[in-house]
Amino acid sequence: MNAATEIDTSHELGEDTTLLLVDDDKPFLTRLARAMETRGFVVDTAESVEEAIAKARANPPAYAVVDMRLGDGNGLDVVKAIREKREDSRTVILTGYGNIATAVTAVKLGAIDYLSKPADADDVYAALIRSGGERVAPPENPMSADRVRWEHIQRVYEMCERNVSETARRLNMHRRTLQRILAKRAPR
Repeated sequence: MNAATEIDTSHELGEDTTLLLVDDDKPFLTRLARAMETRGFVVDTAESVEEAIAKARANPPAYAVVDMRLGDGNGLDVVKAIREKREDSRTVILTGYGNIATAVTAVKLGAIDYLSKPADADDVYAALIRSGGERVAPPENPMSADRVRWEHIQRVYEMCERNVSETARRLNMHRRTLQRILAKRAPR
């Protein structure tokens, strides 16, 4: 970051500025940790669900940024563990596999926002400090028909607790076809 770039830290973080960053992408985690420290946070990091849950239970953070898919499990488990220990914690979910169903699940578990990767430090910071009344600008490009279909499949998959056979039955689709769809990246 150069001297010409100014960071707006005029929003009040509060007395407790502890931030837990959870991501299995080490270079991204390191960059984001440094960026959040320059914005006034006291940062702790974790690279796995197990490590993050242990840290959250030992010292529940005021803020958290959690990747949805980690090497050893689902980031939503981390969100749940944080909320069990500290209900006022402000948690943001980051993911490269964004879909409506997991966003809804994240919010139900206590996340305040859901950002798709790649998200920069400014986006993460804005999400962490945004008050409940502030609105996010609507997307410039609406979803394609393929994306809407993919979102629907993901929603049913989440409702079926990630059971492929049950999801395929409810969607009237062959199980192997569904597995191929689930293995692919989301359409744009």
